[in-house]
Amino acid sequence: MTKDPPKVSIIIPHWNGIEILSECIGSLKKTRFDSYEIIVCDNASTDGSQNWIKENHPMVTLLENDRNYGYAGGCNRGAEIANGDYLVFLNNDTIQDSDWLGHLVKCIEGKDEIAAVQPKILNYFDRTIFDYAGGSGGHMDIFCYPFARGRLFLEQEKDNGQYDDAAPCFWASGTSMMVKKDLFIKAGKFDEVFFAHMEEIDLCWRLQAMGYQVWVEPESRVLHKNAVSLPMHSHRKYYLNHRNSLLMIFSNYSIPNSFYLGTIRIMLEFIAMAYATIKLDFNHVSGIIRSLFWVALHPFTIIGRRKRFMAIRKLSDRDILKKLCRKPIVLVHFLAGKNTYFDMVSKVD
Repeated sequence: MTKDPPKVSIIIPHWNGIEILSECIGSLKKTRFDSYEIIVCDNASTDGSQNWIKENHPMVTLLENDRNYGYAGGCNRGAEIANGDYLVFLNNDTIQDSDWLGHLVKCIEGKDEIAAVQPKILNYFDRTIFDYAGGSGGHMDIFCYPFARGRLFLEQEKDNGQYDDAAPCFWASGTSMMVKKDLFIKAGKFDEVFFAHMEEIDLCWRLQAMGYQVWVEPESRVLHKNAVSLPMHSHRKYYLNHRNSLLMIFSNYSIPNSFYLGTIRIMLEFIAMAYATIKLDFNHVSGIIRSLFWVALHPFTIIGRRKRFMAIRKLSDRDILKKLCRKPIVLVHFLAGKNTYFDMVSKVD
């Protein structure tokens, strides 16, 4: 790392788990790049993480928040004190190849049309498969169900080099994503209403609507443990995923599309509840119910988001829809048995 103003600020939101953070920082120290800083945004950890960082990693900038602001709030506060031209938002349960950062900078630097880029993200425990959170570039259908090159719902593909091409995508994973600082601020940063899950999709949607592109650079490689902060099948994870997805569909589309696509999406939510009930997955059922009540009881939050979104958008829904999968991937996956990105790719143009 250099003492000159850094080109890249690596921002790690953190809440408890010293051993997890230790491995991440240890990996970052092996990064071969001349100009970067590490900022840990501690969301009021109760395990002594703050003192551990001060004692063991004095070169790390520690931001001590007064409470847990979640991924979105932690990252936003880290961005406020960042000195780099590029921000990298990085989960604390990751390790990285030594040249990961240089590849991301090379992809984004000097390209005015690109706002954000992510690396290829593989599973930490089985490095032959793509990670759940991002794979090799995120995509989404028109009903706001996300998927990725290498992951469709819970189906994770083996990495056989099939997604090793740098390419535009719709969203970059918050597990590890680089974004130009000035555009991050112009886009309104992460929406802290989201707290965690899908806030990066919402940010990338805004960047896309502003006329910019989001890319994946698979030469950069990160390994992710996944679901360390929130267990995969917990009520809270289901709730945040469904609520935040609904929040986007009612906030980011035009009013006619919000009502049309939102109505269909709510119908799909009831189908999902019925399916979860059959599977006796009551955390999923209660998560969906809670998300629907939240959306119904917060119309002014949605109206406020719509106003902010419309103030920055330059592209119409017609342009955005061209970037999305037109078929409902939840039906294609569960009814037709399609399990890969390639099953959807003909509709993602």
